[in-house]
Amino acid sequence: MPESDKLYPKIVAYDEGFLKVSDIHTLYYEQSGNPQGKPVIYLHGGPGGGVSDHDRRYFDPQVYRIILLDQRGAGKSTPTASLEDNTTWALVADIERLREHLGIDKWVVFGGSWGSTLSLTYAQEHPDRVKALILRGIFMLRQSELRWFYEQGGASHIFPDAWDEYIKPIPENERDNFIAAYHKRLTGDNEEEKIRCAKAWSTWECSTSKLYVDPVEIAKASEDIWALAFARIECHYFFNKGFFKTDAHILENVDKIRHIPATIVQGRYDVVCPATSAWDLHKVWPEAKFEFMADAGHSAKELATTARLVQAADEYKTL
Repeated sequence: MPESDKLYPKIVAYDEGFLKVSDIHTLYYEQSGNPQGKPVIYLHGGPGGGVSDHDRRYFDPQVYRIILLDQRGAGKSTPTASLEDNTTWALVADIERLREHLGIDKWVVFGGSWGSTLSLTYAQEHPDRVKALILRGIFMLRQSELRWFYEQGGASHIFPDAWDEYIKPIPENERDNFIAAYHKRLTGDNEEEKIRCAKAWSTWECSTSKLYVDPVEIAKASEDIWALAFARIECHYFFNKGFFKTDAHILENVDKIRHIPATIVQGRYDVVCPATSAWDLHKVWPEAKFEFMADAGHSAKELATTARLVQAADEYKTL
């Protein structure tokens, strides 16, 4: 797939570190761009996806102090794929601990997909620490969203070929609840089955994340370590309903953040996080800038979406 010419040039991190946040978990973080610049934190998707060098490129490195964080169990954070003490609220606390560790007062928060869930939840818990929000592919971890993508009758109708591969590891008598069936296997003792299920789960998401299917994206799911972290952590969160007390937790707490400048970018043909979620958020938060990308699916790397995300980050450079 072609790369957007709107991205900033490739840069290297000037600082890499590890932050111990519990007896179990140590998190990888990095900083790039301008050390005296305006702080922005990039929150990756999944959960379990981890960060990459590409994630630095949405931000002007002359202006921004760009902070990337691998969440618990993801990327270079240790222990890899660990589910113990791994919840939404632990991740929110980790972000706040990193802010304090880096001596930052307030920052711009950028997140897509699960990163939008975590960005919104963090902002609702710490609104006085957020200068602006840049959100893409809105996901609020509601049961309707999970049923759409992971159970029969939603995205399966649009990607039936990929769906058939997704359901292969699960016996027919357990296909009434794929999240539960995958959870049993991804947390089980059969290592061969665990890897097979991790790859099938990850391939399903990678196969559906762009308007035009991208073989490079799908190839990621063949990597044992990445697929295992991605699938195990995602399924763990979804099985536990995001550790939220109510299904509409984010929508119910929007009033806490309505004063924060925000941009919401949503692919019209996003199959992973369908547009209805972004629209529901828009209706209760009309102050936030909202835009549908007419020729995009779920991925931040699709050309129109990339351009709008870079534009949003540029717009907040003066904050």
